[in-house]
Amino acid sequence: MIQIKNPTELKAMMKAGELAAQALALAGKHAVPGISTWELDKIVDEYIRSKGGHSPCKGYGGFPGHNCFSINEELIHGIPSKKKILKEGDILSCDIVAELNGFNGDNTATFAVGEVSEEAKRIMQYTKEALFKGIEKAVAGNRVGDISHAIESHVRSGGYFPAEKFIGHGIGRDMHEDPEVPNEGKAGHGPRLMSGMTIAVEPMVNSHSQKVRIMNDKWTVVTTDGSLSCHFEHTIAITNGEPIILTLESH
Repeated sequence: MIQIKNPTELKAMMKAGELAAQALALAGKHAVPGISTWELDKIVDEYIRSKGGHSPCKGYGGFPGHNCFSINEELIHGIPSKKKILKEGDILSCDIVAELNGFNGDNTATFAVGEVSEEAKRIMQYTKEALFKGIEKAVAGNRVGDISHAIESHVRSGGYFPAEKFIGHGIGRDMHEDPEVPNEGKAGHGPRLMSGMTIAVEPMVNSHSQKVRIMNDKWTVVTTDGSLSCHFEHTIAITNGEPIILTLESH
């Protein structure tokens, strides 16, 4: 069931989104050669706790980390580890969720670690652009498929592929709510967008094909051919006018 948020709930979601965005920016600042993803996870979790929130990914379905840190061919759900040390030229997707006063903010960005290849810069550019192409369609009266089609069209225009199986979602008091928000689909299809809906729009993009597989740790999703992948995400609110991006560092 799709949850429609009232103005008070939207204000609370904006606060949670703001905290998530600040934590994501902190992760990006510390994403430098020589740091481990375990250290990044600790830095982010401590920051979120210092602001009165917590990281709901910890223990979710048994996930062992507080946040997801995915390197290069790792698309999503990378488990923080002392053994995963960032190096020059890596790209790192940081998926950060913060819960504050009963509401969740969810956002992701892929960061360059030092100087990266032109290939890496290009997939990051197209994925981030696809996020905003999708958000542009997130207006009351449109359908979820309008978001999906906008994302897919832009991703494929760059010669890239929306990753199979994994999608965006509704969000609010729960980290994952209805509706599902796919990264490919037909315009004019899917649930109608209504003012007060809050969703996480998150293009997940592969370089060479849609195919992915889950590693033996049962969490980390990687491209099947070892090619680069990329992930950007914002939590947004649907209104009768322009969509509101909730995951901004300040409002």
